Amino acid sequence: MNDAVANSFFSQPVLPKAEGEDLTRAVQTLRRRTGIVLGEHKLDMAARTLGLHTHRLGLNTVREYLSMLEQNPSSAEWDRFVSAFTINHTAFFREQHHFKTLAQFARGRDKPFSVWCCASSTGEEPYTIAMTIHDACGPSESGLSVIATDIDTQAIALARKGVYTLDRVKPIPAEFLKKYFLRGTGKQAGMAMVKPLIRNMVEFQELNLVAPTWPLNQKFDAIFCRNTMIYFDKPTQTQILERFVPLLKPGGLLFAGHSENFTYITKALRLQGQTVYTVA
Repeated sequence: MNDAVANSFFSQPVLPKAEGEDLTRAVQTLRRRTGIVLGEHKLDMAARTLGLHTHRLGLNTVREYLSMLEQNPSSAEWDRFVSAFTINHTAFFREQHHFKTLAQFARGRDKPFSVWCCASSTGEEPYTIAMTIHDACGPSESGLSVIATDIDTQAIALARKGVYTLDRVKPIPAEFLKKYFLRGTGKQAGMAMVKPLIRNMVEFQELNLVAPTWPLNQKFDAIFCRNTMIYFDKPTQTQILERFVPLLKPGGLLFAGHSENFTYITKALRLQGQTVYTVA
């Protein structure tokens, strides 16, 4: 391989640069669209991502890319823009104490029993919820459902498939893995798929927590909103939490992330257990 070919082979495309004004504009655009507040520590990542998207579309400047988005509010490119700035960090049975609380709670509630997982990411959390309440209430129970929503449509698409690497399903207890998953063979070796029994309990849909209205027409026994409020400023956090209140059935529970404290954000909720809240 001569030098010219080698240089061509190994070279990376020169990406359009996001200047200071472009970054400020991008951060403001993201916040208007989603309510997400992008921290200073993520600006370098944001700059590269904007350059990649601009290059992919054959545009010359990040300014052109942002203008294209603003001029086309229904463009599918918005999904890619938002996905670039949201972190889908999730796992099965993450913060396991919550699922012990949920199982005990579900056993004592009237049916139908429904849960809303409002930041479902790639599906690990809502499927964990579904497995937990199905196991707690028994196979003869009907009326168990999970609504799983997220702003990231790419994550939702992966979640609907319900297919994960064996490494991803390691946190699942062995008896649950045997009961609720199918192990892949042949071309699917090394993968595991959620059984239809559980997949059919979960309904995935796109939802923006800062949208004026939410496409929900029911109340819930429990709402999972874990490690989500960190993306919003305090006024937005308060607004979202207080919108949860009328969607909870009497005695319903709201589950928060391990590092989140809602007591100082709103008086509409009171702490009932370890990062578990109920209506005040």
